[in-house]
Amino acid sequence: MFVIFAAPMLSDNALRMIEAASTLHGIRLGVITHDPAETLRHLQRSVAHWRVSDILNVDQLVWATRELAFRHGHVQRLFGAYEQLQVPLAAAREILGLPGMSVQAATNFRDKARMKSLLRANGLPCARHRLAPSVDDAVAFAEASGFPVVVKPPAGAGAQQTYRVENMDQLRRALSGQLPTPSNPVLLEEFVRGQEHSFETISIDGRAVWHSLTHYYPTPLHVLENPWIQWCLVLPREVDSERYEDIRQAGRRALEVLGMTTGLSHMEWFRRPDGSIAISEVAARPPGAQITTLVSRAHDIDFVQAWARLMIGNVFDVPARNYAAGAAFLRGQGQGKVRTVHGWDAVQRELRELITDAKLPEVGAGASTSYEGEGFVIVRHPETKVVEEAVQRVVSLMRIELA
Repeated sequence: MFVIFAAPMLSDNALRMIEAASTLHGIRLGVITHDPAETLRHLQRSVAHWRVSDILNVDQLVWATRELAFRHGHVQRLFGAYEQLQVPLAAAREILGLPGMSVQAATNFRDKARMKSLLRANGLPCARHRLAPSVDDAVAFAEASGFPVVVKPPAGAGAQQTYRVENMDQLRRALSGQLPTPSNPVLLEEFVRGQEHSFETISIDGRAVWHSLTHYYPTPLHVLENPWIQWCLVLPREVDSERYEDIRQAGRRALEVLGMTTGLSHMEWFRRPDGSIAISEVAARPPGAQITTLVSRAHDIDFVQAWARLMIGNVFDVPARNYAAGAAFLRGQGQGKVRTVHGWDAVQRELRELITDAKLPEVGAGASTSYEGEGFVIVRHPETKVVEEAVQRVVSLMRIELA
């Protein structure tokens, strides 16, 4: 079976997905990317390669897929994990007659204003929003909603270019860099107060067959606004607890409304102080922030390979969750390059038996541009409370000094 994975750049995450897919039994893999073939030489198995100049261009995706098919045989799947690529992939699949999510459904997930309108129209709880084609529209929404408000692009990903503004002057400054127009509007949202979480779902042919969730400490937006903050992510063991029943129902209904078929989705949601929930947004792709690693550790599986098997063969099977897992993200203090890593010895002395993975900052390395920071430590334990305490202990003991 010949299948194709598409990714703009062969990052560590993309290479991990390529490795997982290429080692599946009976699978021959092709890769469409901007990067040269040399980037793939270290893989366990050889894969077919086609380089394009603009992977978001549907014509180039179709051309590359046809060229790979001519050389390696009939293509049966075309998929990828990069959020910005989901609509072009869907369009290419429709042209090529390949199975997968439709353009309409992919657009429902990609266009966050359209998504929120669909969710609200179907009675699902989410933040109030407006797609503003002008500064005046943005100001009118802020006056009606009240401050603070969140400003973001309609097709953002991973909280990129997302800002919280506290007053009208800040709003006007945030919009001054790129004034909204009818062809390039800005999305404004009510600022939701509460605890932020994620909700991951595996769906097959439109039916949710598995779910997971995480807790953020603190919220991703707060992390983006304060690049020095070391933060944590906890995946609890008790994902079927009654206290999550409201988000399980809302999450599944949201996927139905948006048109999810087969794949892994990542939802951001809030638990408000009054106990109610609010959906922030949903992506039809694997999550970031080491969540796939946390799921792997909690279930003792290779979750990335399980995702690849799902996208290629429409099958998904994982053992029971025997652990909670958590990630502590290490972020540099100051500016410049990594000068010193403090506290690792103390973390090892206290938590050695809980640690499953660690990526420590390298002295001399430049400061990371990712919200994950310069490194991370992952822990697991059968009890969620132990994991919560452990990741908080890591960020309290470790300090990354930049200079």
